Amino acid sequence: MKVTFLGTGTSQGVPVIACGCEVCTSADPKDTRLRSSILISSPAGNIVVDTTPDFRYQMLREKVKHLEAVLITHSHKDHIAGMDDIRAFNYFQQSPIDIYATDFSQNVIMREFAYAFADYKYPGIPEINLKTIDDTPFTVNGLTITPIQVMHYKMPVTGFRIHDFTYITDANFIAPEEKDKIRGSKILVVNALRKEKHISHFTLEEAIALGHELNIPQVYFTHISHQLGLHAEVSRELPDGMALAYDGLTLEI
Repeated sequence: MKVTFLGTGTSQGVPVIACGCEVCTSADPKDTRLRSSILISSPAGNIVVDTTPDFRYQMLREKVKHLEAVLITHSHKDHIAGMDDIRAFNYFQQSPIDIYATDFSQNVIMREFAYAFADYKYPGIPEINLKTIDDTPFTVNGLTITPIQVMHYKMPVTGFRIHDFTYITDANFIAPEEKDKIRGSKILVVNALRKEKHISHFTLEEAIALGHELNIPQVYFTHISHQLGLHAEVSRELPDGMALAYDGLTLEI
């Protein structure tokens, strides 16, 4: 299984529109971050976690030719806004795309993309099969996926564990019973928005503490704001076994 980071930025991406800070004007390509998403590739096909506003470009950049499924963490705009662009896969594969999401997220998807679920469907709209997930493990492309519920302030968000790999974004609280689902992972990806306290995201310090608490050998931080600082400088501050993810980073698992 290969994991590719399609994007590692927060909801505004980096650079932020009209911002002239040192991160947004950095020449280091690792300081340029699309909205957070990953591609999970296996011999059975491709799975994308979240369809961000950058989904079209992310698919073009990684030269993705086939897509079997999409997993949705939650229904905030920076995680679902690009869903319309699955139309290209519908056209070339001549089939709908399975979208795995909780009931809560499905309600938003059906509202935001109402035309895809209308009784009369205009030609060329995205063809979506909504598949409901809860806390029960499910299988896609032969991979067993365990949902992990985390909290994004007051909003439930779904993380995913696949074998020894766990992906969590948009969280600032994880209940003890959900942490138990993460324990034993060899790789954890978790959001680390910035160093200052935030109402709905882990800070870098909190994300580091989570990695230590769960004794994860390798932790990558994602959903990063320009407020965190320059990639190169922050990377030098991190403990062993912890790193900032960046767009285009690939992991062989």
